[in-house]
Amino acid sequence: MNLYTLISASVVVVLAIFFSLPLLNPTYWLSLNLKSWLWIPIPSSSLSSSPVIADLVVRNGVIYTSDESLPFADSMAIHNGRILRLGNFSFVQELAADGTEELDLGGKVVVPGFIDSHVHLIYAGLQMARVELHGINKKDEFVRKIKEAVRNAKEGSWILGGGWNNDLWGGELPLASWIDDITPYNPVWLNRMDGHMGLANSVALKLSGISNLTKDPEGGTIVRTVDGEDTVNERREALVGATNHALMRGVTTVVDFGRYYPGVSAELPWEDFSDVYQWADASKKMMIRVCLFFPMETWLRLHDLIGKMGRAISQWIYLGGVKAFADGSLGSNSALFHEPYADEPHNYGLQVTESEILYNITMASEKSGLQVAIHAIGDRANDLILDIYESVVSTNGMRDRRFRIEHAQHLAPGAAARFGRQGIVASVQDNLYTYKLSHCV
Repeated sequence: MNLYTLISASVVVVLAIFFSLPLLNPTYWLSLNLKSWLWIPIPSSSLSSSPVIADLVVRNGVIYTSDESLPFADSMAIHNGRILRLGNFSFVQELAADGTEELDLGGKVVVPGFIDSHVHLIYAGLQMARVELHGINKKDEFVRKIKEAVRNAKEGSWILGGGWNNDLWGGELPLASWIDDITPYNPVWLNRMDGHMGLANSVALKLSGISNLTKDPEGGTIVRTVDGEDTVNERREALVGATNHALMRGVTTVVDFGRYYPGVSAELPWEDFSDVYQWADASKKMMIRVCLFFPMETWLRLHDLIGKMGRAISQWIYLGGVKAFADGSLGSNSALFHEPYADEPHNYGLQVTESEILYNITMASEKSGLQVAIHAIGDRANDLILDIYESVVSTNGMRDRRFRIEHAQHLAPGAAARFGRQGIVASVQDNLYTYKLSHCV
């Protein structure tokens, strides 16, 4: 049976396809048999014996159906967020009565909702309420934004934000000295656009116990994240804000990889699951469907949870799989390559998880029936994960497991063909190529 959720926005009405993600277990799919577009019965269990009356009739639109026999309709009737009938206005109007709302689209287009296959929803929502540095291309503007944030902040409170890209102002990395004079009483932490680097002022460094005598860790330079504690209410507000942002752009389903990246606690996505997502679901505040991925090191915890609750927690929340990291990002020169960086001839990037560990947790996760996704930016990192996936398949046998490589940004010759042969999902984000740098994790 075809069930759809209707989402209305001020510019365009968007239909959310009932939670059917192409990367999930195929048994969870809902068949899109669009031959029945003109009449879609509502389950009897959800209705009384009285005739079904639409609470909303949408007319004068261009409704795209994806069905060759009826590619477009101009009207539809909706009851409790579900489509009752599609066709011309006179046919649809039969289900209207007193109290039925009527919406004239004025010729606007209605399409199925978009699915974003890689987001960090709560993290994005938190960033929306912080210092926004995306697109800043001058040092003076960078400093001005921080100065403005300090003026509106209480003394001693954290100034958080990010999104800066040093390539936009010539490549020079920002220094604490840029902002120390204007932030003498506020600790500051500003993430780079890729999440693998950040700027802390001297107050934040002092609070973190970092000085010029502190040794760098092996394989990197100290860029410790000192985000402070986000409150539960802040994270709940972040979910609502990010959800509204998505809906206004027609995104009605997302695959959320959570607030997790190298160096950050693997507990954060689990805290968000219980404190934010389950709260929103129980409070009827969920407005988009989410498929959640968790840190791969916690695979057993997810496996046990699925055993108790199933994959579909509700019509809004689906437990998807697990994620790990092979390397860093291009912008911070930590993506793993076969050849060294031109500006750092001895640096080939950073493998953030040892090969043996990646293999073992991938094998264990796959055996437990979890979908596996691994972040890989550089060509060497992609080859490494392709090799691991191939080895796991050769050991466990062929099945529809849909391994993913997140970003798959730089590939060595022949690697693209391996994706096809091995049936690996290349989860590519086109915005990574806008600035030539990765900003996703």
